[in-house]
Amino acid sequence: MIYLDYSATTPVNKDVLDSFVKASLEFPGNSNSLHTLGVRCNKLIESATKQIADIFKIKETEIIYTSGSSESNNLAIKGVCMKYKNRGKHIITTHYEHSSIYGPLSYLQSEGFEVDFVDSDEFGLVDLKHLESLMREDTILVSINAINSEIGILQPIEEIGKIVKKNPKCFYHVDLTQAVSKVDINLENVDLASFSAHKFFGIKGIGGLIKKEKIVIEPLIHGGKSTTIFRSGTPAHPLIVSLAKALRLACDDMENKYNKVLELNNYLKEKLNKYDNVYINSNDKCIPYILNISIINIKPETFLHALEKYEVYISTQTACSSSNSLSKSVLDLTKDEARAKSSLRISLSYLTTKDELDKFIEIFDKCIKELTLNGKNN
Repeated sequence: MIYLDYSATTPVNKDVLDSFVKASLEFPGNSNSLHTLGVRCNKLIESATKQIADIFKIKETEIIYTSGSSESNNLAIKGVCMKYKNRGKHIITTHYEHSSIYGPLSYLQSEGFEVDFVDSDEFGLVDLKHLESLMREDTILVSINAINSEIGILQPIEEIGKIVKKNPKCFYHVDLTQAVSKVDINLENVDLASFSAHKFFGIKGIGGLIKKEKIVIEPLIHGGKSTTIFRSGTPAHPLIVSLAKALRLACDDMENKYNKVLELNNYLKEKLNKYDNVYINSNDKCIPYILNISIINIKPETFLHALEKYEVYISTQTACSSSNSLSKSVLDLTKDEARAKSSLRISLSYLTTKDELDKFIEIFDKCIKELTLNGKNN
């Protein structure tokens, strides 16, 4: 098997899984219980929370545990807007967000909120001057992801934060899902940030929302004691422990991991550039972990399933996107409908090897020739 879909999800690190199993079997209590087992479970959570807070350079009280980034994004966006709607109902975002951003924004529009989309430059980066011009007295939230999950565009998070902070009534939310363990993000001017364990070799079903201490949000889930008043439910201490372990391991030696992936990315681009009908959509402002390409005249689903026969796995768009044949992110970046209709995402990790890429190119070449010969096109 050649797995090149790490941006969709990562395989669980065995040490992380071992932590989960140990916490589940040796600490079977409910952390809300007053007996000894409950106290032990609560101490596990406190220890894990401290580790996570230290890595993000935030306070322990600023972490809300969720089921993952989709819940975190919904909690951040709905939570802020419903709590502070008396300040205004204007929201700003980009054309490069995840569906779990657009979903709650669409809901809020039905509740009378107004959403503006900031322009981007030829690289897909936020136009800072346009963002500044969109900011209004009644702007309550700016939500912009750190890294686009489909193309890999890395946004200037710090510069955006400085602009947002000029309006003391406005909050700044950053979706960190594709950034954690890959690049360092300064959260000084960020009010809320979402992340999910399964993107950095953790277990599915656990993630978090970083919420700065002075901010109050309206919960999505009410009732039941938890680690915070902002998200009810029995704390899943085995998952929380595993999240801390995954984060610690993933962030270890981050620079060397990045450089290895960059080398692999450059090698892969060099191999793909020889095909006349293959276009590389990811640019120099993108992280090397994601390489988005378009194969003109071959449907992306057709090519994906052709690779699948050889146990090679990549993506069309993002795993959580709707069944839409056109990539809005690629269209916005390239202004080319043909490329937007035929885009594929190859995502790498530090576990990827050059031998795997050589084998991938060999199979890629075989599939592209077979499909072109058989006329399996758009």
